[in-house]
Amino acid sequence: MPTIGVFDSGVGGLSILRVLRQRLPEAAYLYIADQAHVPYGPRPLLEVRGFAEGITRYLLSQGADLIVVACNTASAAALHYLRQTFPQTPFVGMEPAVKPAAEQTHSGVVGVLATPATFQGELYASVVERFAQGVTVLQDTCPGLVEQIETGATRSPKTRAILERSLAPMLAQGIDTVVLGCTHYPFVMPLIREIAGPEVRVIDPAPAIARQTERLLRRHNLSITGAAPGGVRYATTRDAAHFREAIQTLLEESAPQVESLIWEGQSLLQLSANSCNEENQP
Repeated sequence: MPTIGVFDSGVGGLSILRVLRQRLPEAAYLYIADQAHVPYGPRPLLEVRGFAEGITRYLLSQGADLIVVACNTASAAALHYLRQTFPQTPFVGMEPAVKPAAEQTHSGVVGVLATPATFQGELYASVVERFAQGVTVLQDTCPGLVEQIETGATRSPKTRAILERSLAPMLAQGIDTVVLGCTHYPFVMPLIREIAGPEVRVIDPAPAIARQTERLLRRHNLSITGAAPGGVRYATTRDAAHFREAIQTLLEESAPQVESLIWEGQSLLQLSANSCNEENQP
């Protein structure tokens, strides 16, 4: 049974984990939310790369066979570096789905919602250059949206206002496709659809990430069939009880254990293997 490490700056990668577990229920998962540093989006790419390396080293120390960088910002900042630094480890990263958007648009205008760091990264620029020739690509960073989703406010008036402010100029210019370039954003997909209307397609990256993860597991001869469900370990670098509430809200499931981690320099240390469970909830 393979162990898949998954990490993000916060709760956004749970949108990827949700689909991974549906496609690969036999795998065991270790999910790390680096909420001590959320959001990654406004941070310098070099700083984010340091966080990604530290988390990767911790995941490998815990037995991860494959790592999903379930964060567009961390993928933009660190995916190439991680593959060079850990050549024996398979990595799956996030890439804004500009290619399918460009292939499927009828209006020739697509919108991309992502963080500033994602837009600044070479990965995003390369994708647009390779796949979006002849297509108008509009961009918006949705300031404050990640923070709203981190608090679980996926349907609040403030969240709606952020999305309306971001989408209105795009809709006025004729977009017929919206690319979600941050793993937090699928949690507000219903709100995006309400604002954009049924004629606008919204692309969630999670199914493609799950398919690529399955392909890599097979390529590396990591068994993914014939076992009981592997379960999930959750960990956060901030408040375990708060993260547990977020898991319950966003995934609609209980999390019997959330571990607490702390940063010591560039390394992650485990505070407790039972930081937040059913017995010690406030």
